[in-house]
Amino acid sequence: MELKDIKAVYFVGAGGIGMSALARYFMSKGLVVAGYDKTPSDLTRQLEKEGMLIHYEESVDDIPHACQKLETTLVIYTPAVPAEHKELVWFREKGFEIQKRAQVLGTLTRAHKGLCFAGTHGKTTTSTMCAHIMHQSHVECNAFLGGISKNYGTNYILSKESDYVVIEADEFDRSFHWLRPWMSVITSTDPDHLDIYGTKEAYLESFRHYSSLIQPGGALIIHRGLEMKPDVQEGVRIYEYSREEGDFHAENITIDNGEIKFDFISPIENVRGIELGQPIPINIDNGIAAMAMAQLNGCTAEELKYGMKTYGGVDRRFDFKLNDSRHVFLSDYAHHPQEIFQSAKSIRELYKHRKITAIFQPHLYTRTRDFYREFASALSQLDEVVLCDIYPAREEPIPGVTSKLIYDHLSEGVEKQMIQKSEVLDFVKSRDFDVLVILGAGDLDNYSSEITKILKSK
Repeated sequence: MELKDIKAVYFVGAGGIGMSALARYFMSKGLVVAGYDKTPSDLTRQLEKEGMLIHYEESVDDIPHACQKLETTLVIYTPAVPAEHKELVWFREKGFEIQKRAQVLGTLTRAHKGLCFAGTHGKTTTSTMCAHIMHQSHVECNAFLGGISKNYGTNYILSKESDYVVIEADEFDRSFHWLRPWMSVITSTDPDHLDIYGTKEAYLESFRHYSSLIQPGGALIIHRGLEMKPDVQEGVRIYEYSREEGDFHAENITIDNGEIKFDFISPIENVRGIELGQPIPINIDNGIAAMAMAQLNGCTAEELKYGMKTYGGVDRRFDFKLNDSRHVFLSDYAHHPQEIFQSAKSIRELYKHRKITAIFQPHLYTRTRDFYREFASALSQLDEVVLCDIYPAREEPIPGVTSKLIYDHLSEGVEKQMIQKSEVLDFVKSRDFDVLVILGAGDLDNYSSEITKILKSK
């Protein structure tokens, strides 16, 4: 099915962050857009306000009439939805065009110039940063992001003029193999999703194959020192970047009094005096990659400086909820050991002489089983670690796999305890904190508003 033939789009799993961006794209084209999701959320309620028809019970009868026409309806589903889902089964039996979200994004990369951001961690922040730089520049862009941009209050940017589309390339379920990037950033390749890939080698090979999908004439911007070796087509340029070395890197970095400044060194044009609008040490690396991509596609030095200075961050990515003279409280989506390591390192760098407490909710039984030692090592950079029960997401429990695996391997000298998620608010009420961070990709962030109120009242 070609994009021009589609009159209606139906989403099985409408409320996911990536799915909702596609829903907004199709609504902007004037199509009928509807779907199912398991539970209402702020995001689904907002989509309904914008015109999407959403229901929350598995029911073929609730599929709108316009989405029941075989020749003009595209069905998009997320791999998180089970294969036996009643509506998905009905669409499949009737012979509808059914695609994963990643397949649809792949179609868009064939129709436009896809600027894709892949990596175990860092891709949401870096892609959102690049999208902001380009959107406020003369180049402009469309964007499908993996998080809610604080600059725009959405995960989707639309431009009627630009041929560029910024896409977060997700390695889960090998989804990014559907893409055909014009250019791509690869931020990191630390093994993850071993329930899908099985081995580190298979995970690295998946990224290697992804690099081969970049179109001739385009470019790969890859973090220096990765174990994965790219396999690009002839005519694809390769650039390396990092904080201190590479074709793109930073010099004259100053981190002082809550501000971060540096010079951006580039083979195209150096840019002096970059200021981070979200002054977090890890955003030096992220910013270098984002600026490299934007610069390679025509953004000027002044546009890079303005974009970086005005970048407001992403919800749940090093997200400051409270920052005053008495308390610092932030929420971070970090859920892989290397993400935890970088997050903890950045917090420690910002608050060298203050006590840092983390409340961590591990995400997935398999990830905890595979990396509990690495989680413990990363968390041990902090002064106090409070572990909640594992957030299962799509998984069933695994015997013997609990948060205690991490707890038992924390370094000596780290204050530690285990609590249930239901005890978190009482725990916060019972204590005073200097710097508090909640970590993880589960639902602990739902408490952030209440925690902010508690801390303000102390």
